[in-house]
Amino acid sequence: MHPKQPSTQLKMFSWVIVIGALWIMALITLMLFQFKSPIFEKDKTLAILELVENNVTLNEPISPLPVITTLDVNKIALGRQLFEDPILSENNSLSCNSCHNLQQGGVDHLLVSKGIGVANDRNTPTIYNVGFNFRQFWDGREITLEDELFAHTNKTNEMGLSMVQIAQKLQSNVLYQEQFKNVYGSDIISENTVVDAITTFERALVTPAPIDDWLRGNKKALTDKQKKGYQLFKSYGCVSCHQGVNVGGNMFEKLGFFQNILDEEKTHRDLGRFNITQQEENKLEFRVPSLRNVALTAPYLHDGSVNTLREAIMLMSQSQLGISLQASDVDAIENFLESLTGQTPQALLQ
Repeated sequence: MHPKQPSTQLKMFSWVIVIGALWIMALITLMLFQFKSPIFEKDKTLAILELVENNVTLNEPISPLPVITTLDVNKIALGRQLFEDPILSENNSLSCNSCHNLQQGGVDHLLVSKGIGVANDRNTPTIYNVGFNFRQFWDGREITLEDELFAHTNKTNEMGLSMVQIAQKLQSNVLYQEQFKNVYGSDIISENTVVDAITTFERALVTPAPIDDWLRGNKKALTDKQKKGYQLFKSYGCVSCHQGVNVGGNMFEKLGFFQNILDEEKTHRDLGRFNITQQEENKLEFRVPSLRNVALTAPYLHDGSVNTLREAIMLMSQSQLGISLQASDVDAIENFLESLTGQTPQALLQ
């Protein structure tokens, strides 16, 4: 007797399993290739799998924040201490927290930030969820958080010390020598270990919000008015710029696409990304800000010229969408944006 041959249905089922497995492997491989954020450098495979698991709930333009579990808790603790210590500035008067106040939504609520004795050019973006931005600074001139931190400290009108000088200053502190030895295995403090500790802490500043619970299937996480605001946010086209994990922070856009909302002097003084590229098409282009925690981070725009969230909604609809919103729609969208206000990061509770 001949052995019984597998049925056609069984063969087809086997091929479906094989093709499905290959498709999943290809998807993960593609994401590993494309996702370059240093958040996941310690264990890219684990982190990517977490990102996939936490991002496949609803087919929405906004994605829930992934659960980050791959960051070294000892580096986070040391990074926080450095972040809040004014020893990083030339005259011990400023810390990272001076501009990115962790108790005030990660900002300073000033029109423009203040460095050593002088005001800077632009409004302070929030430090919360900063690890999910594709570029750093309003003009996107730095790509990674590491590059941003080196750039910040090298500006004489900000901290007043280079990162090399900061490392040397910390090296003279016996307490920091001991702490760096415990974390990095050596009491020799370098600019790279200082930057690594601070940026590890910054990447831990993730603020899960009601919108994330809703995106994962909890239909009660948003109020009816917030749900209506989200629908308006999508239907009016706000999501063309504000989408993804950070509800923004992942592209450049020209400010004043339909209508210039800046006065002539400010427009002439700050041309955005053009200052970096010198390309005409980049005039008044800025990195689209993340809207996470936006209800906590007034004033708004790169120059801090907009005082309230309601005013920002109305101006952006005119400037970027070419429409004037009814008051009831502004109310609903403002309610939705409040659902982006997140919890205190776990890194600040430890």
